Amino acid sequence: MLYSTKEDLLNDLNGIVDIQKGGTIKIIDTDTFRNNKIDTLIYNAVFNKETTIKNISRWLIRGCGNQLGIVSSSIQSLYEAIGKKQFKGFTVPAINIRGLTYDVARSIFRAAKKNHVGAFIFEIARSEIGYTDQRPVEYTSAILAAAIKEGHEGPVFIQGDHFQINAKYYEKDKDAEINKVRGLIKEAIEAGFYNIDIDTSTLVDLNKPTLTEQQRLNFEFAAEFTAYIRTLEPKGITVSVGGEIGEVGKKNSTIEELKAFMDGYNSTLSAKGKGMKGISKISVQTGTTHGGVPLPDGTIAKVKLDFDTLKNLSRVAIDEYGLSGAVQHGASTLPADAFDKFPETCTSEVHLATEFQNMIYESSVFPKDFKNEIYEFLRKKYASDRKECETEEQFIYKIRKNGFGLFKERFWNLPSDVKNKIGEELEAKFDFLFKKLNIIHSKEIIKKTIKPVGVQLPTPPDFP
Repeated sequence: MLYSTKEDLLNDLNGIVDIQKGGTIKIIDTDTFRNNKIDTLIYNAVFNKETTIKNISRWLIRGCGNQLGIVSSSIQSLYEAIGKKQFKGFTVPAINIRGLTYDVARSIFRAAKKNHVGAFIFEIARSEIGYTDQRPVEYTSAILAAAIKEGHEGPVFIQGDHFQINAKYYEKDKDAEINKVRGLIKEAIEAGFYNIDIDTSTLVDLNKPTLTEQQRLNFEFAAEFTAYIRTLEPKGITVSVGGEIGEVGKKNSTIEELKAFMDGYNSTLSAKGKGMKGISKISVQTGTTHGGVPLPDGTIAKVKLDFDTLKNLSRVAIDEYGLSGAVQHGASTLPADAFDKFPETCTSEVHLATEFQNMIYESSVFPKDFKNEIYEFLRKKYASDRKECETEEQFIYKIRKNGFGLFKERFWNLPSDVKNKIGEELEAKFDFLFKKLNIIHSKEIIKKTIKPVGVQLPTPPDFP
């Protein structure tokens, strides 16, 4: 149901949520709000054409979440504790949701609740924000609404993934590209993204004579963006910041590169402000590719991930720099027996995305006519992007991620039985991953290390 006016919205919540003068929110009937109203509120937060109603819906979801102890939070203090060797033996999954965001997030919260999991992150990359048509405030709303719906308790970690300088745009107009990243950082933090992965590894130049010079633009801009983030933090929150030394899909990272980056980064950051907190983790390349490499028949090529390199990089990151360890990207399409190796190698965080997209499209209950309609539309729209050597299956595999943004409302409005079945399949997958990554019962660790800070948001304009 879409509200026609803000009065309709407020009347629908009458007796359930009390909005007091000054914007203070008080939930009167939690069960009714969770069971009967949050679905409508998040639908309006995403799809209502009236900006006022959309903004009020988003504000209410965030405010009601705070009231219920479902608070968008930074994972910084957990990562600091890992860097001090107070905890080890588990890897935090960072999960990118490209489509059916509310329903997929619900399946994650169900799997987490069943296994007493607290250490998991929701994230979205700069590129995904574009092709999935999900700005940060919308993404936060969907995640927090899902947490409310499933009765989650505790902090929720939402992360900007690959907030990246595009090397081609940087060459054309340096200032414009830097300002785009700065603008996205500001937008994300205002939306409740209190975890930001800076990716300036795109500027690494392997043609330079020394490792320091190869990494210079990378560590200088990483330090600049870190300092900028620190100026935007709400009171009581230290945003967890990540850096990256090797672009995913390129050559594997080395210990020497990690040290060159960290030494240059720490020196540059120190010059910007004494005692300023730096990054809490470091992303590296050990053999994966985002989305996997599709073979001519559409299946994914097997990846040989270098776990020895990952282990050694994590060890140096922790022992010498007090970080939480190395971060592995592009891992969701790895074979099942690979995932329990991440905790063994002290991998801090593993980023997972494409497999969940694949599970949605390839589910036996996903409507075939709708899938064919999406594929046919994408074939025409992206025809110029097809390489001569690509098979039909490879081309579709590469471009179908774009369908989530172009057909967002159609995905959202799939029949309930279809969404429920897909949700069950995804929940089983997340249950498996949580066990493999050894984060079962991590809720207790989160309680010990994280103190959520509920940020008071300004009342939306034109609000009575």
